[in-house]
Amino acid sequence: MSLRRFPQLRNLQRHSSSFHTSASAKALSALALPKAEQISAHWKGTSATGGSTKNFIGGDLWRVRASSQTVLTRVPQTTDAEFKDAVDAASQAFKTWSRTSVVTRQRFVLELQHLLRQNADAIASSIVLEQGKTLADAHGDLLRGLQVVETAAGITSTLLGDKLEVSKDMDTYVRRAPLGVCASIAPFNFPAQHPHPEASERDPGAAMIIAELCQRAGLPPGVLNVVHGGVPTVNGICDHPAIKAISFVGGDRAGKHIYERGTSTGKRVQANLGAKNHAILMPDANKNLAINSVVGAAFGAAGQRCMALSVAVIVGDASAWLPELVARAKALKVNGGFEPGTDLGPLISPGAKDRVTGLISSALEEGGEIILDGRNFKAPEAYPYGNFVGPTIIKGDTSMKCYQTEIFGPVLVVLQADTLDDAIEIVNQNRYGNGAAIFTQSGATARRFETEVNVGQIGVNVPIPVPLPMFSWSGNKVRDLPRHIQFH
Repeated sequence: MSLRRFPQLRNLQRHSSSFHTSASAKALSALALPKAEQISAHWKGTSATGGSTKNFIGGDLWRVRASSQTVLTRVPQTTDAEFKDAVDAASQAFKTWSRTSVVTRQRFVLELQHLLRQNADAIASSIVLEQGKTLADAHGDLLRGLQVVETAAGITSTLLGDKLEVSKDMDTYVRRAPLGVCASIAPFNFPAQHPHPEASERDPGAAMIIAELCQRAGLPPGVLNVVHGGVPTVNGICDHPAIKAISFVGGDRAGKHIYERGTSTGKRVQANLGAKNHAILMPDANKNLAINSVVGAAFGAAGQRCMALSVAVIVGDASAWLPELVARAKALKVNGGFEPGTDLGPLISPGAKDRVTGLISSALEEGGEIILDGRNFKAPEAYPYGNFVGPTIIKGDTSMKCYQTEIFGPVLVVLQADTLDDAIEIVNQNRYGNGAAIFTQSGATARRFETEVNVGQIGVNVPIPVPLPMFSWSGNKVRDLPRHIQFH
């Protein structure tokens, strides 16, 4: 197999201690290399062959990795001056963009939709290279982003105000007015759902491509700005008085910090944090549907999605299905995202791999049983340095760390329950409340589950009950925190 050498991660060690640098050489595979070269050649804001990712401020492009640990791009920490320029550019653009007719803004959205479809392969390839998803999953990520764009194109009807004649010669109007400069802090796991003002430093390529497409679609300079960085950039977003609102999706610790710091300066903050989604398998369920659904929802995207099914609660006689569940998970193909037939790729980073394998190991220490162990998965020959963890299934209980913690990896915790009541109680006692699913052929059982379970999204014979963008979406169980924080 032909391999091309790129800069080794050891060259970045002074910038980050989270990378593994044990290998003497790292390289892209023959399938990945042409994709990386095309991205570097055709897009100004990002690189996939070792160059630098840029900020996108005021319409100008200013001045890691994949399954192979090859350096694709160097992501800058946005300086204080650059961050101020980005906010200033957005503030200036707001003055004119907020007064631009809704038809003109709608026309931009329609053109962006066209360009996203036209450049789908480049965006998906960037996601595979940087994030590690399979190519099919990366296209699914973009499809979800397109659904968001298409919904935004129809927002004209939801912007309609209200009017009521409250008395003779007096009307009361409700107008929907633009709020001001808003910031979105991006998660790494779905980089193509929409462009983010702060792109994830782990996989900024898709966001930078989409930002450039926004420019091509006619978005005026300053309306969208993209900056990069860690804590200093996040704190800048929380503290800057011109920023009126923040949207965040990510881990508990960061989300609480952003909420508390942002609201202390008067900002509106929407923070969606951790998740632990359950699937209840009833004995009367269609066994083939239930097993296939759980396997796909638990291990797809290597478990790196907030709506992954990370817990299966098997009720009564359905426990006899466990060997078949294990067999189907074991048969999944783990490989680089461009390889044909791949079911799941690597985790995002060596640190993520260490965290996931550590949580798996904790199950043994607490008396659990690992019935399918992916900790020592042998990396594919073409990707010897990849962050691979194989599908893992643990039999445990609700006291274990692997159950109580969001793992964010290809790990399924299996619990047993005697009755539907017991299963619903397990779901409701968990501190997370993003989504839950039940597999049953009984309408009465499904209705009871729907009525009694305390989560935000509910699936009946649907493993990942994520609504389309035109529906609201949030989790339940906000305990000891303000209601604008949602535990997924």
